[in-house]
Amino acid sequence: MAWFYLLIAGICEIGWVVGLKISQEAPTRVLGVVLAAVFISLSGYLLWLAQREIPIGVSYAVWTSIGAAGAFLVGLIFFGETASLGRYLGVLLIIAGVVTLKLAG
Repeated sequence: MAWFYLLIAGICEIGWVVGLKISQEAPTRVLGVVLAAVFISLSGYLLWLAQREIPIGVSYAVWTSIGAAGAFLVGLIFFGETASLGRYLGVLLIIAGVVTLKLAG
């Protein structure tokens, strides 16, 4: 169950970053800030639950990598951010690092 909490916490990590992005425009500022606050609170709570069974180093690395990779993909798909080979490589390195932490434990 801890890994499920961690996965959902990572997805919520994406949600608060998207909320901050949405808040950049005046018409959606309040909505974006509210979404960011809700998602960061939920993300932190779920990470706390996951850390009951998963070591802090692994859980934090997985949590932040889901957020980083997910925010990268959301930026590409929904916000028209540019992609490059270097950016894709960077995300793959983040994922490879987390997989290595998991396999080493």
